[in-house]
Amino acid sequence: MYRSEFYVYDQDQPVKVIIRNYTPDDFDQLIEIQSECFPPPFPPELWWNKEQLMNHVTIFQDGALCCEIAGKLVGSLTGLCVDFDPNDQNHSWEEITDHGYIRSHNPNGNTLYIVDISVRPKYRKLGLGKLMMQAMYHIVIERGYTRLLGGGRMPGYHKVADKMTPDQYLAAVINGEVRDPVISFLLRCGRVPIGIAKNYLDDEESCNYAALMEWNNPFKSEKGSVYVNGISKNY
Repeated sequence: MYRSEFYVYDQDQPVKVIIRNYTPDDFDQLIEIQSECFPPPFPPELWWNKEQLMNHVTIFQDGALCCEIAGKLVGSLTGLCVDFDPNDQNHSWEEITDHGYIRSHNPNGNTLYIVDISVRPKYRKLGLGKLMMQAMYHIVIERGYTRLLGGGRMPGYHKVADKMTPDQYLAAVINGEVRDPVISFLLRCGRVPIGIAKNYLDDEESCNYAALMEWNNPFKSEKGSVYVNGISKNY
């Protein structure tokens, strides 16, 4: 079981934070977090349901994390394990996560794959998303996975889709020419883009594309890759 306690600062006020595995007792609050993060017109039927959450805690509890402040859940991060081939990057969120039910979890896989990250809007200035991501890095190291991976939405892309390809947009974000609320956040978390996935999500803002963003286990010797000007290069 994972549990970490520390303090963050809300302006000048220290705030105690706990990151831990979530359990069935947390399900109602986890669904409430989804409702705050994805309000209407987002369809409520696409929020977590209790069957999905039960799968998370029974199939792969190590990948089911939540963030707690003063007894209230304020965020969650969910992952599963897959056997990822860097030479075969194109997949959809639904395919790789089994529509969020994670029955596709492979206990012998090499990659911790992020299913979802959510933080209540009121608490987003505290840096909790980055701290939960770092907790997942701990799990990657402890279990000896090669990498953490996930598809990052590119919600700013639709604004420039008539002028840029998805690869050009991602390169512009990396070069600091464009700021994207999701990709820029993941870069700050230490994630590195390795490519673009087509038809990743039904997502008008991203034009259905996603940037595959990884974090390599620094204790593993397997080669990694870095995304430079729209090209994935091994090192």
